[in-house]
Amino acid sequence: MAETPDKESKTEEPTEKRFRDAREKGNVPHSREAATLASMLGILIVAGFFLAGGVAQLNSTLRRLMDNPGAWALESHVDAMRLFEGLGLDAARILLPAVIVLAAAGILASVLQNSPRLVLDRIMPDPSRLSLSKGWTRLFGARGQVEFLKAVFKLGAVIALGIMALRSAHNDVVNAMFVEPTALPGLMLSMGTRLVATLAVATLVLVAVDVVWARVSWQRDLRMTRQEVKDELKQSDGDPIVKARLRSLARDRLRKRMIAAVPRATVVIANPTHYAVALRYVREEGGAPLVVAKGQDLIALKIREVALAHDVPVVEDKALARSLYKAVEVDKMIPHEFYKAVAQIIFYVLARQARTSPAG
Repeated sequence: MAETPDKESKTEEPTEKRFRDAREKGNVPHSREAATLASMLGILIVAGFFLAGGVAQLNSTLRRLMDNPGAWALESHVDAMRLFEGLGLDAARILLPAVIVLAAAGILASVLQNSPRLVLDRIMPDPSRLSLSKGWTRLFGARGQVEFLKAVFKLGAVIALGIMALRSAHNDVVNAMFVEPTALPGLMLSMGTRLVATLAVATLVLVAVDVVWARVSWQRDLRMTRQEVKDELKQSDGDPIVKARLRSLARDRLRKRMIAAVPRATVVIANPTHYAVALRYVREEGGAPLVVAKGQDLIALKIREVALAHDVPVVEDKALARSLYKAVEVDKMIPHEFYKAVAQIIFYVLARQARTSPAG
């Protein structure tokens, strides 16, 4: 028997518990292309807001160095370090915003798809990932084919859009040979920005399709067999056999406790063999009469037997016994609608006990 069920047998839609367990284990739908799109948008932000000024500053520093190299002292390693620090500072003004924006874009792309959570199982070594059969399936299965098609689409888009961008910028490239060298960085930045913006538009279409595919594929992988649905239902609701056994044990304990409480009863109201309700009333304890035991058929007979063995009066009242059995639970006081009928019986029992007590 296989360790994991075949995909053909997974015909049931995943339950909410299945989704919740998958998310807790870090198994969530994720589109890699969303991160690619976020990186492109980050590049556009850097190019539009940070790169132009940084490139101009770096260009100015390099021009001063080339126009008047004698102004820079290079007589010792300290002078060389000072030169490199100046150039490094200008380069950091360009790179640091780019790194921050690109990192923020990557994190945002992940957070917008799924809420962040710490899952240590995802970083733990898993020997099953070294399986050749599973690796072959990942490469040549449905998922691998989709990844291959996405790669082909991206490569084709880059080539096609690159050719279109170069054709549209043909005149700018030709004129670049006759402009000042200091204008070349700005020209290259403008051409690169247009190319990245065009690629971002194409990637946006790919991301829209990939996000839908990732969620559909994720939900399909989480499908369950009928047996898995039954097992999950048992786990959530409890095994019916175990629950029945627990209910049986609870009833047994309740019966034993009731029978043990019958000797403390003041009176037992019976009907005459089908129902029996044992009531306790002591004026000093306060409150209404309390049901200490009740039962039907065999339990009712047992209550009567114990009551007679301990000289607890048994009064037969069919209607009252049946009504008390259905209306009042054990260890509960009787409702007010039974006060009059029960009071008459208790008064009768106490009066009879008072008459027979001196004689005893």
